[in-house]
Amino acid sequence: MESHKVIQYPLMGEKATFLREGNKLTFIVDREASKKDIKEALEKIYSIKITKVTTMMTTEGLKKAHITLDKAHSAEEIASQFGVI
Repeated sequence: MESHKVIQYPLMGEKATFLREGNKLTFIVDREASKKDIKEALEKIYSIKITKVTTMMTTEGLKKAHITLDKAHSAEEIASQFGVI
């Protein structure tokens, strides 16, 4: 699966902002994407190291991914790259 098809868009809500303080980012991803696909896509797009990926389905039928970054990277800095902050 292509990197830009896996990651649809970042979330910018209140909970996503709170999670960024814990060095986590939140994205809406393709429903068919596996955790491995999500990890590889984000590492390729943003040149970051990811330690953990958790996913869930929203009540609207979207797939949400919570990404935990390696301590060498800052979620705030990455979020500023895609215009969240």
